Amino acid sequence: MFEPAWSKRTVEDDPGAPFFNDTAKYVVSETLATATWRNSEVIGAYDPGRIRSLKDEAGDLYVSGSGTLVRAMLADGLVDELHLLLYPLTRGSGPRLFTEEAQARKLSLAACESYEHGVVYLNYRTQA
Repeated sequence: MFEPAWSKRTVEDDPGAPFFNDTAKYVVSETLATATWRNSEVIGAYDPGRIRSLKDEAGDLYVSGSGTLVRAMLADGLVDELHLLLYPLTRGSGPRLFTEEAQARKLSLAACESYEHGVVYLNYRTQA
């Protein structure tokens, strides 16, 4: 979902463009066979062993855009930190990051910042 928005942007268009375009990207997908965005690799369906290997090979991994993937990684103990943006909007119902079935976890607040439009950035570290 980021490819259409970022693949053609340059640093002149947006200072964040090099991060999105030049960083290695690993796509977890059961349906996608090949990646078209540069520096992207489809690694197949979710496999916690493969994610552990990627963490060992590549170091820090950043996941964006998939609550389903993050929930699975949380359940498998593969998340070290959560970077969340909390928006001042209520939806009533909808997808949740932490479901009722999720195992209870302790998190420690590593950083927080509020913005004038009401959004709050929260950085939590997971604890064993």
